Amino acid sequence: MSIYDFTVKSSKGNDVPLSNYKGKVLLIVNTATACGFTPQYKDLQDLYLKYKDQGFEILDFPCNQFGKQAPGTNDEITSFCEMKYKTTFTTFGKIEVNGDNADPLYKYLKQNSKGILGDSIKWNFTKFLIDREGNVIDRYAPITNPSKIAGTIEKLLAK
Repeated sequence: MSIYDFTVKSSKGNDVPLSNYKGKVLLIVNTATACGFTPQYKDLQDLYLKYKDQGFEILDFPCNQFGKQAPGTNDEITSFCEMKYKTTFTTFGKIEVNGDNADPLYKYLKQNSKGILGDSIKWNFTKFLIDREGNVIDRYAPITNPSKIAGTIEKLLAK
Protein backbone atom coordinates (compact mmCIF):
# COMPACT_ATOMS: atom_id res chain seq x y z
CA MET A 1 0.00 0.00 0.00
CA SER A 2 1.13 3.56 -0.73
CA ILE A 3 -0.40 6.99 -0.70
CA TYR A 4 -1.45 6.38 -4.29
CA ASP A 5 -4.19 4.10 -2.99
CA PHE A 6 -6.03 7.03 -1.38
CA THR A 7 -8.57 9.47 -2.71
CA VAL A 8 -9.03 12.86 -1.06
CA LYS A 9 -11.49 15.71 -1.51
CA SER A 10 -10.65 18.89 -3.39
CA SER A 11 -11.58 22.23 -1.86
CA LYS A 12 -14.69 22.02 -4.07
CA GLY A 13 -15.65 18.58 -2.69
CA ASN A 14 -14.58 16.54 -5.73
CA ASP A 15 -12.69 13.26 -5.46
CA VAL A 16 -8.97 13.50 -6.24
CA PRO A 17 -7.07 10.21 -6.52
CA LEU A 18 -3.56 10.62 -5.16
CA SER A 19 -2.45 8.34 -7.99
CA ASN A 20 -2.58 11.60 -10.01
CA TYR A 21 0.69 12.45 -8.25
CA LYS A 22 2.58 9.26 -9.13
CA GLY A 23 6.24 9.92 -9.84
CA LYS A 24 6.32 13.21 -7.93
CA VAL A 25 8.01 14.13 -4.66
CA LEU A 26 5.29 15.35 -2.29
CA LEU A 27 5.15 17.42 0.86
CA ILE A 28 1.83 16.82 2.61
CA VAL A 29 0.96 19.42 5.25
CA ASN A 30 -1.98 19.97 7.58
CA THR A 31 -2.43 23.72 7.80
CA ALA A 32 -4.40 26.50 9.45
CA THR A 33 -5.04 30.11 8.53
CA ALA A 34 -5.06 31.51 12.10
CA CYS A 35 -2.10 29.71 13.64
CA GLY A 36 1.27 30.92 14.89
CA PHE A 37 2.81 28.82 12.09
CA THR A 38 0.57 30.29 9.36
CA PRO A 39 3.45 32.43 7.99
CA GLN A 40 5.00 29.13 6.86
CA TYR A 41 2.65 29.39 3.88
CA LYS A 42 5.19 31.84 2.41
CA ASP A 43 8.04 29.36 2.91
CA LEU A 44 5.93 26.54 1.47
CA GLN A 45 5.20 28.66 -1.60
CA ASP A 46 8.91 29.47 -1.98
CA LEU A 47 9.73 25.73 -1.90
CA TYR A 48 6.99 25.00 -4.39
CA LEU A 49 8.18 27.63 -6.86
CA LYS A 50 11.77 26.44 -6.55
CA TYR A 51 11.07 22.74 -7.23
CA LYS A 52 7.70 22.40 -8.99
CA ASP A 53 9.27 22.15 -12.43
CA GLN A 54 11.38 19.22 -11.21
CA GLY A 55 8.40 17.13 -10.12
CA PHE A 56 7.61 18.50 -6.64
CA GLU A 57 4.12 19.13 -5.29
CA ILE A 58 2.75 20.44 -2.00
CA LEU A 59 -0.59 19.03 -0.86
CA ASP A 60 -2.22 21.39 1.64
CA PHE A 61 -4.90 20.00 3.96
CA PRO A 62 -6.51 22.63 6.22
CA CYS A 63 -7.38 21.28 9.66
CA ASN A 64 -9.54 22.94 12.30
CA GLN A 65 -8.80 20.42 15.09
CA PHE A 66 -6.15 22.47 16.86
CA GLY A 67 -7.60 25.47 18.64
CA LYS A 68 -10.14 26.04 15.84
CA GLN A 69 -7.36 27.76 13.87
CA ALA A 70 -8.74 26.95 10.42
CA PRO A 71 -12.12 28.67 10.55
CA GLY A 72 -14.10 29.35 7.43
CA THR A 73 -15.20 27.40 4.43
CA ASN A 74 -12.89 25.66 2.00
CA ASP A 75 -13.35 28.54 -0.44
CA GLU A 76 -12.55 31.13 2.24
CA ILE A 77 -9.40 29.26 3.27
CA THR A 78 -8.21 28.89 -0.34
CA SER A 79 -8.88 32.57 -1.03
CA PHE A 80 -7.03 33.63 2.13
CA CYS A 81 -3.94 31.60 1.16
CA GLU A 82 -3.93 32.85 -2.41
CA MET A 83 -4.47 36.50 -1.44
CA LYS A 84 -2.21 36.78 1.61
CA TYR A 85 0.57 34.33 0.72
CA LYS A 86 0.16 34.07 -3.08
CA THR A 87 -0.02 30.27 -2.86
CA THR A 88 -0.28 28.38 -6.12
CA PHE A 89 0.02 24.83 -4.77
CA THR A 90 -3.14 22.79 -4.24
CA THR A 91 -5.28 23.38 -1.16
CA PHE A 92 -7.66 20.49 -0.54
CA GLY A 93 -10.82 20.29 1.53
CA LYS A 94 -10.67 20.66 5.29
CA ILE A 95 -9.96 17.39 7.13
CA GLU A 96 -9.38 15.92 10.56
CA VAL A 97 -5.97 14.37 11.22
CA ASN A 98 -6.51 12.82 14.67
CA GLY A 99 -9.28 10.83 16.31
CA ASP A 100 -12.05 8.62 15.03
CA ASN A 101 -12.80 10.93 12.09
CA ALA A 102 -9.20 11.25 10.93
CA ASP A 103 -8.89 11.14 7.18
CA PRO A 104 -7.68 7.69 5.98
CA LEU A 105 -4.68 9.34 4.29
CA TYR A 106 -3.58 10.78 7.62
CA LYS A 107 -4.12 7.48 9.41
CA TYR A 108 -1.76 5.94 6.86
CA LEU A 109 0.80 8.76 7.13
CA LYS A 110 0.85 8.50 10.92
CA GLN A 111 1.20 4.71 10.88
CA ASN A 112 4.18 5.00 8.57
CA SER A 113 6.07 7.72 10.45
CA LYS A 114 6.01 8.08 14.21
CA GLY A 115 6.27 11.52 15.75
CA ILE A 116 7.06 12.66 19.27
CA LEU A 117 3.47 11.86 20.30
CA GLY A 118 3.49 8.49 18.53
CA ASP A 119 0.66 8.28 16.04
CA SER A 120 -0.90 11.63 16.95
CA ILE A 121 -0.35 14.83 15.04
CA LYS A 122 0.88 17.41 17.52
CA TRP A 123 -0.33 20.57 15.75
CA ASN A 124 -0.94 22.18 12.40
CA PHE A 125 1.95 22.42 9.94
CA THR A 126 3.14 18.89 10.56
CA LYS A 127 4.81 17.90 7.31
CA PHE A 128 5.21 14.51 5.61
CA LEU A 129 7.74 14.05 2.82
CA ILE A 130 6.87 11.42 0.22
CA ASP A 131 9.23 10.01 -2.42
CA ARG A 132 8.44 9.43 -6.11
CA GLU A 133 7.26 5.87 -5.33
CA GLY A 134 4.68 7.04 -2.77
CA ASN A 135 6.68 6.06 0.33
CA VAL A 136 6.69 8.16 3.49
CA ILE A 137 10.32 9.30 3.85
CA ASP A 138 10.11 11.56 6.88
CA ARG A 139 7.85 13.50 9.20
CA TYR A 140 8.66 17.03 10.32
CA ALA A 141 7.35 18.89 13.36
CA PRO A 142 5.32 22.08 13.01
CA ILE A 143 8.31 24.13 14.19
CA THR A 144 10.43 22.87 11.28
CA ASN A 145 10.56 25.63 8.72
CA PRO A 146 9.90 24.28 5.21
CA SER A 147 13.20 25.75 4.00
CA LYS A 148 15.03 23.24 6.25
CA ILE A 149 13.59 20.39 4.16
CA ALA A 150 15.01 21.70 0.85
CA GLY A 151 18.15 19.55 0.90
CA THR A 152 16.19 16.34 1.36
CA ILE A 153 13.74 17.36 -1.37
CA GLU A 154 16.65 17.96 -3.76
CA LYS A 155 18.05 14.48 -3.05
CA LEU A 156 14.67 12.87 -3.71
CA LEU A 157 14.18 14.85 -6.92
CA ALA A 158 17.62 13.77 -8.15
CA LYS A 159 16.69 10.07 -7.93
